Amino acid sequence: MKHEATARVVIDLPREEAWALLKDLSLAHNYVPAVTRTEITSENASGLGASRRVYQRSGKGMDETVTEWNEGHGFVIRLHKGDKGAPPPFRQAIFRYRIEDAGHSRTALTASLAFDMRWGPLGRILYERLLRKVFRGVIYDIALSMKQFYESGEAVSSGQLKQLRIGARQEV
Repeated sequence: MKHEATARVVIDLPREEAWALLKDLSLAHNYVPAVTRTEITSENASGLGASRRVYQRSGKGMDETVTEWNEGHGFVIRLHKGDKGAPPPFRQAIFRYRIEDAGHSRTALTASLAFDMRWGPLGRILYERLLRKVFRGVIYDIALSMKQFYESGEAVSSGQLKQLRIGARQEV
């Protein structure tokens, strides 16, 4: 895929504990901003071929299906709207979650959105002039929220996310 937005955080949990949370596909609404509900739509709740539908504040749903599974280390999900492919502005899109040991009972989480834009040259201009920074911010927000949710066990509110961003800037 042509474009990618990636963020990395370190979670204060051993990888095995982080994996137990990451592989639970029903938890996305606890850490993905604007997602209000997650519903498993396949027979299998995890592993290759598992699917979920995530619902946004607007009520719109988006399907996500696992296309790669690396037990204990991560997976890739394809974003789509039923049989219609990826939702606009994407022509195709995948989300990759990867975890690895970070020493001292800590886990490094890398979240990445890889995608191709729709609309040819107009999509390229739209991405380069407007959406590149937006997508990077969204992926960073997801990673920060995952860290907070994994460490606290509590869903992350938009107010908390604002505080997490401020705290992350101060740590840099």
